[in-house]
Amino acid sequence: MKKKVLATLLSVTMIASVLAGCGGGSSAPAADGGAAATDDGGAAADDGAADDGATADDGEVAADDGAAAEEEIPTSTFGDPNGTHMEMWTFVEIHGQHYGNMVEKWNEQNPDRTIEITCTTYPYADMHTKLLTSLTAGTGAPDICDVEIGQFPNVVEGLDTWLLPLNDAAAPYLDTMVPARMEVYAGSDGNYYGAPYHVGATVMYYNMAVLEEAGITQEEVDAVVTWDDYAALGEKYLAAIGNPEGKYWTSVDTAGVDWCWIAMAEYGDDWTGGFDGKANVQLESVNKMLTMQQNWINSGLAQVSPDGHVDLEAGFQNILDHNIVSFPKAMWYMSRFTNYMPEEKGNWYIAKCPVFEAGQPCSVGVGGTGTVVTQQSANKELAAEFLCWAKMSDEGEQLIWDNLGFDVCNTALWNDDAFAHDDSNQYNAFFRNYPYDVLYSIKDDIGKIYSVKISPTINEQFCNVTLNDILENGVSVDEALQAAQDVVDLEQ
Repeated sequence: MKKKVLATLLSVTMIASVLAGCGGGSSAPAADGGAAATDDGGAAADDGAADDGATADDGEVAADDGAAAEEEIPTSTFGDPNGTHMEMWTFVEIHGQHYGNMVEKWNEQNPDRTIEITCTTYPYADMHTKLLTSLTAGTGAPDICDVEIGQFPNVVEGLDTWLLPLNDAAAPYLDTMVPARMEVYAGSDGNYYGAPYHVGATVMYYNMAVLEEAGITQEEVDAVVTWDDYAALGEKYLAAIGNPEGKYWTSVDTAGVDWCWIAMAEYGDDWTGGFDGKANVQLESVNKMLTMQQNWINSGLAQVSPDGHVDLEAGFQNILDHNIVSFPKAMWYMSRFTNYMPEEKGNWYIAKCPVFEAGQPCSVGVGGTGTVVTQQSANKELAAEFLCWAKMSDEGEQLIWDNLGFDVCNTALWNDDAFAHDDSNQYNAFFRNYPYDVLYSIKDDIGKIYSVKISPTINEQFCNVTLNDILENGVSVDEALQAAQDVVDLEQ
């Protein structure tokens, strides 16, 4: 066990840079006057400060490891100085501000059990390494800690000897929480160890303003069911604009595996094998998706995303230049529009993802950060109760939507008119349709892919080698997937 943990500790920092590429990329600029994007894609609250950091595997812009190391670590204390004190660690400062807001509400509602929280924001790799070190040593861990989904398998390895199961504290909210989002932060013992910020449901984004100029209507977009339908509409669009050089229907990724996740969810597959099975990246679903994408590249329907995916500065500019007019991404990408592409307000429409065969599930939860309570907390039951309330209650979910821009996990709010159709909400105001109308329509079709010990190996191989071989170098899909499987097999 000690050798295993030591190896994990040594690899966390190296893996962090890979995850940054797979999930969302490295430093991305904040919009003028606004905060940088945060979690798995979450929006930033309008605090006027840019958090120029590396994007973690969940699409979340984390504090930049190099720059933050030279600066003072941000620490803020919220709540009642006479209440129960708790320490919290995160790698996204705006998350601490969320708990600051929620602890004030908690104290108002629980004057006999008030809380004070000190939240420290560490660089992404530093925080996860520090947490794993303290859990392994049995001392030095905080009461509450954010854990990015790509790092979750490392910290959940100790199960209930390291972390507090959240089953009891989460019980009041489970009837309305998306099961897949709870399960992705479960351990091999079936207990829930992390509380989610969002669903991360994958949807399609369409630039209707540009499409309408080409004679394509919203009704035609809504009529897209399969990937064949999607490609046919793309061919119609390109023909309508005369197939100019540099203009494409969509872009495909070499530094992210979201498209593969969509394919697996549609067929009910999971290349990780879950907790008990063997990883298999040669799934038919993955093969079909990559074969389709390779054909799109060859036909001129798609380009390779600049810098590897759409969640980097080059990707934002590509969208702003209307070089692509549609792409799939998690709902947390809404904040990328408001923060980095505000001039696109009113142009974009959100719709379901196409499927390979009509009737398949059409979405998958991508990315995320699960917040844990450690067994080292002197007040772990109170910490768990507060944490689950702050992230799962109606009050908590309202602030998560308004300030962070995440698609919340509390499904009871998805068709609540006051919540889902509030025109004062910046995301409702930005897009042509209400995002939660789309989310509600796919509520039974959101799949999950597990994040387990082998996940970083798979992500690293695909982001560094496999996707580039297939989409840039024209290597056959079968050959590239076999090579990837060979690498994965060495680790299992």
